[in-house]
Amino acid sequence: MKIRFALLLPLLLSVVLTGPSFAAANRIALVIGNAKYPDADAPLKEPINDVRAIADELKRDGFTVDIGENLTGDEMRRAFDRLYGKIKPGSSVLLFFSGFGIQSNRQSFMIPVDAQIWTEADVRRDGFSLETVLNEINTRGAGVKIALLDASRRNPFERRFRSFSAGLAPVIAPNGTLVMYSASLSSVISDAGSDRGLFVQELLKEIRVPNLMAEETLNRTRAGVTRVSRGDQAPWISSSLAEDFSFLPDSGSTRPTTGPTEQPAQPVADNQPPPVKPQPQVEVSPPPMKPQPQAEVSPPPMKPQPQAEVSPPPMKPQLEASTLPGDVANGASSDTIPPPPEVDLSNDPTIQKLSAKIADSPNDVSSLYRRGQAYASKGAYALAIKDFDATLRINPKDVEALNNRCWTRTVVGNLQDALRDCNEALRLRPNFVDALDSRGLLNLKSGATRNAIADFNAALRINPRLTSSLYGRGLAKQRSGSNSEGALDMANAKSMDPNIVQEFASYGVH
Repeated sequence: MKIRFALLLPLLLSVVLTGPSFAAANRIALVIGNAKYPDADAPLKEPINDVRAIADELKRDGFTVDIGENLTGDEMRRAFDRLYGKIKPGSSVLLFFSGFGIQSNRQSFMIPVDAQIWTEADVRRDGFSLETVLNEINTRGAGVKIALLDASRRNPFERRFRSFSAGLAPVIAPNGTLVMYSASLSSVISDAGSDRGLFVQELLKEIRVPNLMAEETLNRTRAGVTRVSRGDQAPWISSSLAEDFSFLPDSGSTRPTTGPTEQPAQPVADNQPPPVKPQPQVEVSPPPMKPQPQAEVSPPPMKPQPQAEVSPPPMKPQLEASTLPGDVANGASSDTIPPPPEVDLSNDPTIQKLSAKIADSPNDVSSLYRRGQAYASKGAYALAIKDFDATLRINPKDVEALNNRCWTRTVVGNLQDALRDCNEALRLRPNFVDALDSRGLLNLKSGATRNAIADFNAALRINPRLTSSLYGRGLAKQRSGSNSEGALDMANAKSMDPNIVQEFASYGVH
């Protein structure tokens, strides 16, 4: 299916010492807000305002603050190196990251703005692992480590190799670490489009309350977010702190002298709330969880919306190649094909980089294929098909390119040629889940609902969370008269991806 854009990863490591040495403690903070991702449809609205408000508050609490906005991979690496270089034995270290985050191989990764992510392996290459950062901070001698991640957003990257956003993973952190995610494990929240995120709003309220230990501060933050969102957003906390630490340990003292900052930040909003009665802790130790399966197979096959592969269970013999009704085989479709969108690709950085590589090496099959995906994700279907054609002239057995061209031809209504592509991809790779999903869409558009249900069933046996197949099967069932079963499939798909209805509509399928 087509790439779906969506997901944000924030990371906050905060440490606060108690007692009379509060003002003199070595308190270090790195605050990063990434909002302008070229692969996203629009910049995120919350991260920049959030990191500026967090940075101001931490300066008031005596932290030396290094703030970074819209950092590339190299810039994030240098920021982490600066942080590591400041750590002394017993330092309190706080890291806050707001942006896109992705979990891979049971680890959570912070994503820089220039990441080029097309496969699972690219996440580990371009992202920054939370566990790696925490372990390095610990190795440098930090005493207390608190990490807050506000990155559980739907992102534009995962839809290239997964059918859904996987959220963040539980962290295996060294002793003396407090970690908080802005949403529960393996779940994502949509960017609210407001100037300030709910998670940071509640966090700032609780940081300003004196005489709260760090764990209590974050538990109260979690309770506030859950209450205000009416349960739609429930942050996750894990703690291995062995000592008491507080942002404001002495309610009778004024705030410590503001620590230096390496970049100016905007003033935080006023309206400091009055102290409130401490609430019971919501959760500190991480809940026991089953390990999440991460089938490491060859990089997942990709198409304009590639899906995360899982190890397929034993299946019945592969379905026979579908055929189309006579009128559809001649190019007709039972659905209205959407008009090609007007797309300005002249300044798209991803396409520019890939085009430069192709200009230097016209037979660079990897760049041709990836540029075809990029064109398809932007709705430039004719250009996408041209690149997939070039890819297949070089390697006629490239099943990913066959599948991508099948899907793209299906979207534009060239169903006869699309069917040949899907059937060939499945001949070369039986039980290829993406090709089954693509052929299911093709059959749905052609009116061959029984074949569509068979293809979607086969895809869902391999990956039960494949939202495109689940929604497509629901539509096919409704068209075949099974209204209640179809409605259930569609409702389940929409609960996993609220944008799925709009996506199918963009294919001309309603």
